[in-house]
Amino acid sequence: MTEIRLSEVKKAYGDVEVIHGVDLKVDSGEFCVFVGPSGCGKSTLLRIIAGLEDITSGSVIIEGETVNNIPASERGLAMVFQSYALYPHMSIYKNMAFGLENSKMPRTEIDKRVKTAARMLQLKDYLERKPKALSGGQRQRVAIGRAIVRDPRAFLFDEPLSNLDAELRVTMRKELATLHASIGGTMIYVTHDQVEAMTLADKIVVLNEGLIEQIGTPLDLYNNPQNAFVAGFIGSPRMNIFDAKVEAGKTGLVLRAGPCAIAIPPVDGLAPGDKCSFGIRPEHMDVTSPDKADLIASCALSEQLGGETYLYCEVEGLPQITVHRPGQLSVSEGEAVALSMDRAKLHIFDRNGLALANGVPS
Repeated sequence: MTEIRLSEVKKAYGDVEVIHGVDLKVDSGEFCVFVGPSGCGKSTLLRIIAGLEDITSGSVIIEGETVNNIPASERGLAMVFQSYALYPHMSIYKNMAFGLENSKMPRTEIDKRVKTAARMLQLKDYLERKPKALSGGQRQRVAIGRAIVRDPRAFLFDEPLSNLDAELRVTMRKELATLHASIGGTMIYVTHDQVEAMTLADKIVVLNEGLIEQIGTPLDLYNNPQNAFVAGFIGSPRMNIFDAKVEAGKTGLVLRAGPCAIAIPPVDGLAPGDKCSFGIRPEHMDVTSPDKADLIASCALSEQLGGETYLYCEVEGLPQITVHRPGQLSVSEGEAVALSMDRAKLHIFDRNGLALANGVPS
């Protein structure tokens, strides 16, 4: 297993800097996920680690060795691409064995490694087939198998599931989690899909415009976002976030957003007259009686999924509000809905988007 560190890594294309001094440590055996919107630099950072992109400044350190000037082929890393990159004229066995054959490994060892990986990935019945005879999920398993047989120092995955349909993505997520548990290697995984990030990662790195916004476990990022960007990006459906102005209350403060007024205790960093924002996740909003409501909204759309219900509500002067409740909730489109917010789950951010409180007393 392998520790990977980045120290003040910068990358520029001409005068345009796209990675702005990234510092990161990926521990040995860790499943680390890079997540962020398109263009945030996550794939570029992965390619820098792999040696497929040169860095402008800084250091890439693998197991204590600076590898800035070591080519990709000599770094001992295996990369899995979203496009599979299989040789169409070769059998599955040949695809998995090709790299080992080029390295002059003994035939008996190649055969052992290929068959072991095929058994692990449920491919042993397909070794003589060509890639065109396999499903998308099976082809991606072959690409992963080709990485496994190399016994690399670490695995790098660049959005490997993005070409698969929804059902296959769920299946492959389970298989990747099982694979990591069984072989225990260091894995770095790039995705824009936060569900993949939340379900696979030991550690998530949230990137935005070439900078790291926050690093933490999935639940730490979910429960304690350091800023409004992370709060809005992590979680599906996304957090409801409202711009507000701070007013003086009877015993504390009031956050006023349009017709909504949220009474809260005093919060360090907030004073009457300040501008701020506050957020609440859809599952932390409830449908209640009007006398207990924080706001009255109009239901624009109700999605009944059997075991859960999503309400998409509108209030004049506020962005769309999403409510997620377990079970079946009978609300018609256009119906008035009284909504309350769980104060213990209320996230408050200053005017620059930095977190001031993740939960306040009721």
